[in-house]
Amino acid sequence: MKNRTPLISNTKCECGHQNPVGTVLCEACGKPLEEKESSSGENLEMRYDGVARRSQRVNPGVIDHVWNFFSSVKIAIYLIVLTLLGSMLGTIFPQESTFLNIDASTYYKETYGTAGNIYYRLGLSHTYESWWFVTLLVMIGASLVICSLDRVLPLYKALTRQKIRKHRQFLTRQKAVLVTGVQEDPETWVAGIVEPLKKKGYRVRTEGGALLAEKHRFSRWGPYVIHIGLIIFLLAVLARGLPGLNMDQHLAFPQGELTRIPDTTYYLLNEKFTVEFYSEAEMPEEFRGRKVLPKLYETKAKLYECTADCADPSKEPQLAEVTSHDIRVNSPLSYKGLKAYQFDYDLTPVLRSVQPELVNSATGEAFGKFKLEMKNSQRTFQVGPYTLELKEKYMDFGLNEEGQPVSKSPYPNAPAFLFLITGPDLPAEGQQYFYFPKAIDKDQFQQQTINDKLGGSSRFLELEVKSMSDVDFAESTSFLNVRVDRAMPFVWIGAGIVMLGLVLGFYWQHRRIWLTLENGELVLGGHTNKNWFGFRREIVSILKKIDMTVDEKSLDNGGGMA
Repeated sequence: MKNRTPLISNTKCECGHQNPVGTVLCEACGKPLEEKESSSGENLEMRYDGVARRSQRVNPGVIDHVWNFFSSVKIAIYLIVLTLLGSMLGTIFPQESTFLNIDASTYYKETYGTAGNIYYRLGLSHTYESWWFVTLLVMIGASLVICSLDRVLPLYKALTRQKIRKHRQFLTRQKAVLVTGVQEDPETWVAGIVEPLKKKGYRVRTEGGALLAEKHRFSRWGPYVIHIGLIIFLLAVLARGLPGLNMDQHLAFPQGELTRIPDTTYYLLNEKFTVEFYSEAEMPEEFRGRKVLPKLYETKAKLYECTADCADPSKEPQLAEVTSHDIRVNSPLSYKGLKAYQFDYDLTPVLRSVQPELVNSATGEAFGKFKLEMKNSQRTFQVGPYTLELKEKYMDFGLNEEGQPVSKSPYPNAPAFLFLITGPDLPAEGQQYFYFPKAIDKDQFQQQTINDKLGGSSRFLELEVKSMSDVDFAESTSFLNVRVDRAMPFVWIGAGIVMLGLVLGFYWQHRRIWLTLENGELVLGGHTNKNWFGFRREIVSILKKIDMTVDEKSLDNGGGMA
């Protein structure tokens, strides 16, 4: 909880030390400064050693109000709960990013009905990339930073400037307290207990008849080390949304074709794809005669990096081979953070290029051939006296709800090309011509009917493929999952720092023992952040070394030692 300190005008302690406004325990002697605290017999709140924090300023300004908002642990809990609820909403239906090729505007409604449509319309189908979810993560990060600074800096100041001699109220209101008579000389008695304390790992400081023993102070920084790790973790997660730092795409690589990996300077060549199937004898009985199961599928791949002319479409990029690998399931190609995983294949031949011939449909006169690549197509072709300008290209032709032509996927399943032909006997503005390389697509999409509408009575030119030697197919296609995640090392670094903070906090305890010996009375107060029973036993064993027998339970000063 966040403790608010009443506004007081005088924070000067009776010991003469002037404390900042908001201080609960005097920075010098430890005496409780609040009237309510000083009159109470309850244990002192030692979480931050009673230090003043910025969030307790008397007259906060605008920046202080923002600081106070984010420094509140209650606000941090609300933000975490809201983020968890948002994460839960994102898991009701699959996120869009989990699919390879879908039309999200129709998929959720068709698959999940009205609930799916509402889910999509609310933007929950891409929850983890949404502005509100990212904003929550940023606010949690800001809360971690400000919460830590608001507490760790004053606490560090208090712990590094601890005074040895403490006020009696400070000692008697700790959870572990001993008040007893001692008739020895104070300095001699204190000197005698120093060695037993040191053997237990304590660092000891003395001042006449007063002593401060402390060990494992570093464990107090465990929560703040955790905060640092979480901040690094959150920054790394947010950085994954920046261009160039993260990519996760499923791409098709036809055999024998050099394919550029989007948003990178890399090209991957599928030299040869091999698949082996289990024989009938090797397959389990329940699958025999029912399924064909692959035993192995492998892509012999070479990775190239563009070294020059990478962004100039008018020039061929200059490539240099950087690595090669036989990609199998769970054996990816890896190079400088880029990984290519084998995840599927297709043995259906894929059209790579055709060499259609331009002919006069009325006279049969042929004007010549040109090579039309499915990918990286030229924009202009000169065939005899005619110029063909490629206006539109559809790799997987289809029609949307409005009847307009669209490409349903980036793969050449049903390629279509719209040309503007100019030349003799054609209108000055040219003649539009739709061309489907595959015969099945010509019939399905009625190429002739489309061209009749586009060209009208002036249409007399046709593109034809007269020989299969003019058609180039890739025998198979290898589907690879290409990933780049340059932020992931920082995610692991953040997680490692969080684990270090947990270890610091769980396996060590910050233990302190103060004592004063005056006028024949020993007053001892002890504090630890956990494991009070072990702490009491340790105090008893230390006192036993100097021949002082104390009942362990007599040290219990209330407050729920656990």
